[in-house]
Amino acid sequence: MSAVRHRLLAVAATVPLLTLALGACGYGSQAPKDTAATVAPKGPKVDGLDQVKIGFFGNTTHATPLIGLQTGQFQKELAGTAVKSSVFNAGPAEIEALNSNAIDIGWIGPSPAINGYVKSHGKSLKIIAGSASGGVSLIVNPKKIKSLDDLKGKTIATPQLGNTQDVALLNFLSGKGYTVDATTGKGDVTVQRIDNKVTPTAFTQGSIDAAWVPEPTASKLVAAGGKALLDEKKLWQDGKFVITNVIVSQRFLKEHPKAVEAVLRASVKTNTWIRSHPAEAVKALNEKLADPAITGKPLPDDVIDPAFKNVDVTDDPLAATLQEEADHAVKAGLLKKPDLKGIYDLTLLNKVLKSEGKPPVNDAGLGGN
Repeated sequence: MSAVRHRLLAVAATVPLLTLALGACGYGSQAPKDTAATVAPKGPKVDGLDQVKIGFFGNTTHATPLIGLQTGQFQKELAGTAVKSSVFNAGPAEIEALNSNAIDIGWIGPSPAINGYVKSHGKSLKIIAGSASGGVSLIVNPKKIKSLDDLKGKTIATPQLGNTQDVALLNFLSGKGYTVDATTGKGDVTVQRIDNKVTPTAFTQGSIDAAWVPEPTASKLVAAGGKALLDEKKLWQDGKFVITNVIVSQRFLKEHPKAVEAVLRASVKTNTWIRSHPAEAVKALNEKLADPAITGKPLPDDVIDPAFKNVDVTDDPLAATLQEEADHAVKAGLLKKPDLKGIYDLTLLNKVLKSEGKPPVNDAGLGGN
């Protein structure tokens, strides 16, 4: 959810995983930007920590941390321990920050989470919660593409080679019988990897015919005259698939479980508030997006409203869909089959959910050490 386009070397040279290509959607440079919490620390420090460092992206699929910071819920749960937040524009950069202890906990897409876990041989991170499902659509120029049978010979944009949406599009095209070289993007359909910030301009100028993109880029394209031809939710059982997870460094999880639990409690409470106060939530989201450290300006109503509605916040990490997304990347030739056993630790999340009177969630057999 990346300003620097990562080129893929020959697939044979990228074992066991694509090093940087499996990223999230980007919105500018990869350098993180700090944004202060809106509520001052007050009370005892959790686990004796002066601060907890969290990372996320400045888009609507990361609504939970954005809204939780804007409403002060994260700082409330962390009491006297300050929240230090950093905004990222690419999954690999956030994984690097986690590995270097620049952040402790992060909101991130499934592909970079998988990449970070496998590259470290299962030592760097754990997925400790879900955050969002959905929020991805195929937006087309209705003058050029009338139906899903009109894609041959067309150019479709994705945010980054090997990222979550790129994998989804390649898998979809394969299922429709189209042949596309995953490395070059050339074939019956041309897959063009471009930054989400550039996509609306490319769309209006006609250099691309469609785009498989997350929110708010999808709603920006619709506002510019595009048509939502396919909501990716329709391709998944019960319309649910993970788009954003919560990850933590294994070191921080081991050393500061109370702080991790506090952050998860804030996440769960924020998601509950979002679901019960949608009007206030979308306003808080747009106010936080307008923070100079994030995007610097709010989104117009015809973008923020549908973008917000198209994303479902969730505490459940939807673990089975993570495995399926990894399988899609393997099928596309972008990934060697990964061993994801142990990528989840949902112990603290289920403790929080129980305390909030909510049912537990499962790790689809991908938990443990």
